[in-house]
Amino acid sequence: MTDVPVDLDKHRGMAAQKATDLRRALADVESHVRELREREAELENRMMTVPAMSWPEAAVKARHLLNLYAASLPVEDTRHRALVAALLDDFVRLSGEA
Repeated sequence: MTDVPVDLDKHRGMAAQKATDLRRALADVESHVRELREREAELENRMMTVPAMSWPEAAVKARHLLNLYAASLPVEDTRHRALVAALLDDFVRLSGEA
């Protein structure tokens, strides 16, 4: 017996290697998505429990909500997408971030 581990990926066929790589990539993506959802939930809980102390802080909350709304719009709803984009541009202009 040897102490050197055997790289099983080298002994698989090309199709099996591709399937293994896809499973690994999918597991990695699912892990990142889960982490992102947890962080987003934590952020939203903080936004709900901590009141804004200024207009810029309230605008941050409004931007987040507008982005969620825009993401839920159908692609063909260009009018509402344009309205959200215009409002986000107003936030930037009025806050002096430009």
